[in-house]
Amino acid sequence: EDDVIFAQNVVLSGLNHAYQDIETPIHKQPISTAQIIVKSGAWIAANSVITAGVTIGKNSVVAAGSVVTKNVPDYSVVAGNPARLIKQYNSETKTWERV
Repeated sequence: EDDVIFAQNVVLSGLNHAYQDIETPIHKQPISTAQIIVKSGAWIAANSVITAGVTIGKNSVVAAGSVVTKNVPDYSVVAGNPARLIKQYNSETKTWERV
């Protein structure tokens, strides 16, 4: 969406290889795809990876080096591998609060 920031070396990968059949090389097995959505105002910091099927919420931040495997709520900060929620914006107090 609009006003999204992508830093350097960010990877958005909307596909996965199947590997269930151990008799068949992975590159010959099926590939699945799932859309990645990055909502307006989001910031994806350097060296982050966003996996298939994930939505990054409005005005949310993905910290540098994070691997995002689950949806990120609006107005949130995630970090780590796998990424986990570390802050959310509280609209009542108008502050970012640690989770």
